[in-house]
Amino acid sequence: MRILFLGDIVGVPGRKAVIHNLARIREEESLDFVFANGENASGGYGLKAKHAKELLKAGLDGITGGNHIWKYKDLYSMLDGDGRILRPHNYPEQLPGSGVRVFRKEGFPPVAVINLIGRTFMPPIDCPFAAVETVLDALPAEVTVQVVDFHAEATGEKIAMGYFLEGKVSAVVGTHTHVQTNDAKVLSGGTAYLTDLGMCGAADSCLGMKPEIILDRYLTGLPRQLEAATGPGVLQGAIFDIDESTGKAVSMATFQREG
Repeated sequence: MRILFLGDIVGVPGRKAVIHNLARIREEESLDFVFANGENASGGYGLKAKHAKELLKAGLDGITGGNHIWKYKDLYSMLDGDGRILRPHNYPEQLPGSGVRVFRKEGFPPVAVINLIGRTFMPPIDCPFAAVETVLDALPAEVTVQVVDFHAEATGEKIAMGYFLEGKVSAVVGTHTHVQTNDAKVLSGGTAYLTDLGMCGAADSCLGMKPEIILDRYLTGLPRQLEAATGPGVLQGAIFDIDESTGKAVSMATFQREG
């Protein structure tokens, strides 16, 4: 089984890069499943329902979220009703949606996607380590392929999660920082790992945002509303191959493509 997981989609350039290129990439890379973090897809913050539908129509099998997933309330009904959209599982359970989805496709074993959010340098939240243990204990035995999107700020927390889940899940990929890291590997327990997938957004930007606004904030110290950058996009993520019979990863590599 060959899976592509794309980093945070940021604004119009990120959405366009995915929508215009995904079908070709699926064919060229012989992909069986494609997932992406979409929590910044609408204007750089949040995910509107109409943009979620566009991305799913373009060929994404599932969309994960993060700390901005709650911005647009029109998404809440999709979080509850559309099994392809996730929000971090360690948010309070009474909130809309779930952080665990099992994706089924004819000819392939089921794939569980687990969405978590970190605690270091992030708002207070339930422990992601305890949350994922509970999830894994509850998954049916037939679900041998499990992919974790850990939406976290601190690299150390992400690396710790990778080792915590080594041998327990098929892949652990980090999102949130929008900078693709250079540590793609398969851990000794058969878990594919990457600290951060990067982003799908404007290539000439500061984490997908307009550089001039970021610079002004640093130079003056004054608050300014960030805006998603414009211009040609870039697609970043990781491709990993999973042994369907064992759920173990056999390869892991970063992915980058001009959009």
